[in-house]
Amino acid sequence: MLNLEGYKIGKNVHAYHQGDINVAYDINSGSLHVLDDLTFDVLQIMDKLQKEGKALLVQEISSSLQSEGKNCSEKELEEILGEFEELQQEGTLFSSEAEEWNPVYPERPIIKSICLHVAHDCNLRCKYCFAGTGAFGGDRGLMNLETGKKGIDFVLDASGHRKHCEVDFFGGEPLLNFQVVKDLVAYGRKAAAERGKTIKFTLTTNAVLLTEEVQNFLENEDISVVLSIDGRPEVHDRMRPYASGKGSYEQVIPRIQQFAKKRPESSPYAVGTYYYARGTYTHFNLDFDKDVDHLLDLGVNQISLEPVVATPDQPYAFQEGDKPEILKSYDRLGEDLLARKKKGEDFSFFHFNVALDGGPCLPKRLTGCGAGHEYVAISPEGDLYPCHQFVGQEEFKMGSLWDEKPELDSNLVQSFRNAHVYSKASCRECWARFSCSGGCHAANHAFSGKLTEVYTLGCEFQKKRLEVALYLQIKEKN
Repeated sequence: MLNLEGYKIGKNVHAYHQGDINVAYDINSGSLHVLDDLTFDVLQIMDKLQKEGKALLVQEISSSLQSEGKNCSEKELEEILGEFEELQQEGTLFSSEAEEWNPVYPERPIIKSICLHVAHDCNLRCKYCFAGTGAFGGDRGLMNLETGKKGIDFVLDASGHRKHCEVDFFGGEPLLNFQVVKDLVAYGRKAAAERGKTIKFTLTTNAVLLTEEVQNFLENEDISVVLSIDGRPEVHDRMRPYASGKGSYEQVIPRIQQFAKKRPESSPYAVGTYYYARGTYTHFNLDFDKDVDHLLDLGVNQISLEPVVATPDQPYAFQEGDKPEILKSYDRLGEDLLARKKKGEDFSFFHFNVALDGGPCLPKRLTGCGAGHEYVAISPEGDLYPCHQFVGQEEFKMGSLWDEKPELDSNLVQSFRNAHVYSKASCRECWARFSCSGGCHAANHAFSGKLTEVYTLGCEFQKKRLEVALYLQIKEKN
């Protein structure tokens, strides 16, 4: 017999309509089910009755269906409930809820990854830049080699037993400090080898200085690359101009295309050696699916497009009424990408990549990116922060490379460790809790002033992306 005593359907099974199918996503097992219309209606009625505190009896379900004008005989309903029972027994629907528990960490943080801000300056003046057009609210400047070396030594030491570390060159625009980047790669390779470790390097660039010399260096050194491009020329140039006000699209797109050709195979999950083009959409391009199409047509086939995070007073911030248009864009994008797949095109849209048969373990799903205790950012002066988006915010300064023995502020470490899914009231009952891990710490803090209160609009976008991603999984398998 189907047993749902003490089980919350809405918390653990997400039923929704996408494209031409009804989907039921069993959150704890990761199983996907395609439902006919009547079975879908029954599942939704059961969820509704449960939330109203009513018993899930055949007569009650049947009566509720009839009140909504949906015909279902007692025999049909018993067959559906019987199928639900079989799926529950095999653990693919109404599966046991994962037990709540607090992640356990070593007393001293084990840092696996750092973001080296080798440049607090930039050759562009992007209007939505969280870094204050590169300076992060301070003076413009470049990291010197000595500070960079101390940063690499820090992660090699603080990574403890871990054999693999990661270093991301960031800015501003890191290629303004290209010689130091080259020197640090050489230093890092040698220093890691001496400790029996390896370093995975990544570089984020606006591509203005992505010359053939730079591209060859990145290729020869197996450095992963994040390329900033927003899409169509008018969209990109509106938000990513030079200091003079002139747009940058005309200069950067040929270089991005050239690099994409040099690296035709790239991981859809941003692991190994990869590239992807990362853009931002704003109030001005709610039809951002056209920007993804534009880049794909240009041969840039590894793409991530993020919603802008901005205060309401900014003209490019999302406004009341924008959300329905944004959700429609995700719908259109899903259908367009599906059509491209059918044509045999090879590409990846980062936010539609989900792994149902693997992926992160439960602790990682609960805690997310590890900012502030597994990952830190380092300013050009050697100051330590929880991540690149907190750099320059004095309240989040965690320490300095120039301390006699660099250690992370224990109170801040604990604050980030405590900002997991189960500490956020709105996440505990959310069907997407194991997929978004409670959202971005920086976005949450920017909009609520707390690490444990979520940025609600960002949640809505995250859930929509996941719905489309799961739908695409089903369609591609069929």
